[in-house]
Amino acid sequence: MNIDETIKIMLKGSAEHTNIEDIKEKLKNVDKENRPLRIKLGLDPSAPDIHLGHAVVLRKIRQLQELGHEAIIIIGDFTGMIGDPTGKSKTRKQLSKEQVIENAKTYEKQIFKVLKEEQTTVKFNSEWLGKMNFEDVIKLASKCTVARMLERDDFKNRYENQQPISVHEFFYPLMQAYDSVAIEADLELGGTDQIFNVLMGRNIQKDFEQEPQITLFMPILEGVDGVEKMSKSLGNYIGINDEANEMYTKVMKIPDELIIKYYELCTDVHPDQIDIIKQRMEKGENPRDIKMELAKEITTLYHDKVSADQAEENFKTAFQKQQAPENTPTIPFDTNTDNIEQELLNAILNTGKYKSKGEIRRLFKQGAVKINGVRTEELSNIEKIQEGDIIQIGKGNFFEIKNK
Repeated sequence: MNIDETIKIMLKGSAEHTNIEDIKEKLKNVDKENRPLRIKLGLDPSAPDIHLGHAVVLRKIRQLQELGHEAIIIIGDFTGMIGDPTGKSKTRKQLSKEQVIENAKTYEKQIFKVLKEEQTTVKFNSEWLGKMNFEDVIKLASKCTVARMLERDDFKNRYENQQPISVHEFFYPLMQAYDSVAIEADLELGGTDQIFNVLMGRNIQKDFEQEPQITLFMPILEGVDGVEKMSKSLGNYIGINDEANEMYTKVMKIPDELIIKYYELCTDVHPDQIDIIKQRMEKGENPRDIKMELAKEITTLYHDKVSADQAEENFKTAFQKQQAPENTPTIPFDTNTDNIEQELLNAILNTGKYKSKGEIRRLFKQGAVKINGVRTEELSNIEKIQEGDIIQIGKGNFFEIKNK
């Protein structure tokens, strides 16, 4: 195991984490035992439609799986009947066992669009929580004080505002923590809204004389509006089951300032490569071109390269046609030519707007020419021209390719 490389991948995009020395110590111990990290992620099966915001932690696990580690996904069929009170101002409605099981099945189908199935074990926490007797429950409850529970902002606020807190809600973080004991977790992931619950797992493991898990918290992902947390109810989400064209187009709607965050949280691009992308943006490269690379990267992850390539072509054509005037003049072009460069120079020269092929070449070199919205500086790099393509030269000259 390359510990430094593992830590670099692990911490990419993270918001908070266990201190580096503890992480190194955990990785060294696991390496000595010649086994992979046991990575825990608990899923509350009350909302089974996964979007990119939900998938942030799944992508992180996938990156660690690529380094040889294993995931243990805990479907909270037992805790789901209580409902996570995190961030809630009132007691959540309890799901029936039938609802929880149905939602859990949907989750199982979706997580394997991200995770490697052969390195993932799916467990239901009823496997151990459902077997606890009342004596076991009392012993578990004795591991935490009411004062500690009231340190949670949501419980604290409800208590101070005299809003009811049911006793069973206190058991949710305790039960989630006990999940770590049951599977002997090495690492638990969660969003920044799960810090209390996940850290509780470290404490409970110590009480059960286990080496405490290290923790990793991923930030909340804003939706395509760039303002609110990604949410299906707000309509600002990108679903992992979205069709390729829809997914690509939605990514292109995110604000430029979120490009790097999406690279960090929604892709498997290596941190060193993301540093290069940051430098490109700082040097003034067109953010839209970098965003197109991002959209293609994300679409490829959830579909395939062919679908992503087609989505990119569809976007280029649609975007450029939106910009071009309705009466865009056409220029005849032999789309079957073996010499695209000369055919294109001749076609543009024949419009009568340019003095020579040399002038047209200079415009390409200067970055003044776009084909379907993409700046094209090297004529020799153009692989194909087809009917309907839009050529833009400068700000105001648009031409539509028409096959001879």
